[in-house]
Amino acid sequence: MNEPMVLAITLAAYLAIGAFAGLLAGLFGIGGGLIIVPLLLLAFEMQSVSADVSMHLAIGTSLATIMLTSMASIRAHHAHRAVRWDLFKPMAAGIVLGAVLGVFTASTLSGAALKLIIGLFALAVAAKMLTGFQPAPTRVVPGWPGLTGAGGFIGWGSAIFGIGGGTLTVPWLVWHNVRMQEAVATSAACGLPIAIAGAFTNIIAGWNEPDLPQYALGFVYLPAFFGIVLTSMVTAKAGARLAHRLPPQLLSRLFACLLILVGIRLLTQSF
Repeated sequence: MNEPMVLAITLAAYLAIGAFAGLLAGLFGIGGGLIIVPLLLLAFEMQSVSADVSMHLAIGTSLATIMLTSMASIRAHHAHRAVRWDLFKPMAAGIVLGAVLGVFTASTLSGAALKLIIGLFALAVAAKMLTGFQPAPTRVVPGWPGLTGAGGFIGWGSAIFGIGGGTLTVPWLVWHNVRMQEAVATSAACGLPIAIAGAFTNIIAGWNEPDLPQYALGFVYLPAFFGIVLTSMVTAKAGARLAHRLPPQLLSRLFACLLILVGIRLLTQSF
């Protein structure tokens, strides 16, 4: 099979992953990182990508796709005047630094260690969704130093997990008496600097990695990036429409079950 044919088949596979990830992201109302990373890891295994770089490549590529998908989300929330830009600005300063540090933290970890960490994180998110746990809004919003520090931690963790940060940002904002609608909207805005800083730092961190597949730009795999972006934004709309026809509690339980399967698979692969 010639090289153009192999590339076409590879791109078609990532178009399918993007369509599936977008559908699930729209259906379950979260960013696609927790879905995209395990799907990319599975695809890289089928392509025989080196296990030494496959997890780093999945995380970097996931963050790169979030750069574009988060822009559409920000526009929608801003149109409803729900983004708390007064909170976003100091958080963004910490987020950028935290995301850069998070990428370099991940680059020092083995693929097995990253699978263990992300697997545990997926199980923790599943437990939160099944129990409905939400911190009570008992604190006031801190000043600039506190917001910047929180942004740094959120950016650091999100870059390691390959996510836009919603699972970390929303509970933290709600805990500090920010209304849920504003917390979700502000979290969407925070996802953009996480993705930009994380993606470009992953390119730098993986630039001289010898085991990368062809068409990889550092730890960002371009066929996967373009395939996922092209289809996920379309199918996310279909998923969102479907979500309005299903009970929210059922959606949460279904997604929690999906995360449990993802978490268990990653944990078993880490040993």
